[in-house]
Order: sequence, then structure tokens, then C-alpha cells
Amino acid sequence: MRILLIEDDYNLNKVLTFQLEHEGFAVDACRDGEDALYYMNSMTHDLILLDCMLPHIDGITLLKKFRESGKKTPVIILTALGELNDKITGLDSGADDYLVKPFAFQELMARIRSISRRPRQWEKEPALHVKDVAYSPSDNKLSGSLGECSLSKKEGMLLEVFLANPGQTLPRATLLSKVWGVDAEVEEGNLDNYIHFIRRRLKGVSCQISIQTVRGIGYRLESL
Repeated sequence: MRILLIEDDYNLNKVLTFQLEHEGFAVDACRDGEDALYYMNSMTHDLILLDCMLPHIDGITLLKKFRESGKKTPVIILTALGELNDKITGLDSGADDYLVKPFAFQELMARIRSISRRPRQWEKEPALHVKDVAYSPSDNKLSGSLGECSLSKKEGMLLEVFLANPGQTLPRATLLSKVWGVDAEVEEGNLDNYIHFIRRRLKGVSCQISIQTVRGIGYRLESL
């Protein structure tokens, strides 16, 4: 299961990410509303854990926009706002569950298990297409004119960012933030390595796009 964690508290974000990954979940984590909106619109998740009090765009506004766009991914609100009216607002805005801070991690896990047992199909995002390339986030499959191949999680996340922003120069800091997280301690050389991997994958399936280096800035997805 792939979870999107939207929590602005640095320490809580780190702790929850560690605990969820220890339980076997793949976790994308962010700490403000603008980054959260990007993840919610551009990537596929099985569950969203959403704080209400966020910088730039608050959680309830994010949730309303998300539901208005037709997305059905389950959402659990995690917040310090525990008054009855707060809970009613969150649930009426489209949340599937509401958990008040501070909470025990075991209770969060029980809520996640409860949602996973509900008789609903997890939302499956359509494949992303640019020219003759298609990438399916649901099963990490890349296809081109000469066939298809599987991508690793990080390769897939990085390729998603490029396919969602064709023709745009993406700074290195932006790519690192979107794929590894805002506060991740990762060397820039890791990004270069994954760019190399993706270029090799694209060449292997043959396609009409390439990832170009923009010296001193970052990378850009271009048509050949």
C-alpha cells in the first residue's frame, strides 16, 4: 500500500514516516499544502493521512478540492482540532475517518486496517502518456514502441514528475523534494544515478522523448 502523509510538524512527520515504512508501507511525505496538492493531483496513493493546519493551503481546502475533482482515495484526517464541529466539518468535507492528536500509533494502524477492509476498490489512476511513452503508476510499468519494462518505486516516482511536467525545466532541488521528501538527507549524486537509470529504461523500450540536462539548474523532459 502506498500512503501519502501530509503533516507539517517536522518531528511527527519523520516519526510517522519511519513507523509506517517499518510496517511495510511505501510512504510519500510532505509538510505544506502546495506540495500536498501536487502529490494528490499527480501521483497514485491508496490512502492519504491529512493534517488540517498546513502552510499555504489548509487541509480542509485540500480535501474539498480533491473530492471535487472526483478522487475517491480514502483520507484519514490527523489533527489537533478535536471539537465536535471540527470533526463534522472534516467528515462532511470528504474524510473517511478522523483521528485527534495526540494518538497512539497502534490506533492509527487499526484505523488503516479498518479502511482497508471496507468493500471498495482502491482508485486506479490512468497511465500517464507523453508522445509514444506510457507509464502506469499502479503497477510501475513503462511501455514504449519496443515493449515494456518494470520500474523501481523511486524510478517510477521520478518519471511521474517528468511526465506530469513535459517541456519544463525542473530544478534539482524540486526533483529531490518531490521524490525523496523535503527534508530527506540524500546526496545529489543519487538523483543523477536515477536519471541515468530512467534514460536507460526509456532507451530500452524505444521512445520519442528524452531527459535532457539543463546545466547548472536541473533536467527537462523533451520530445525527440
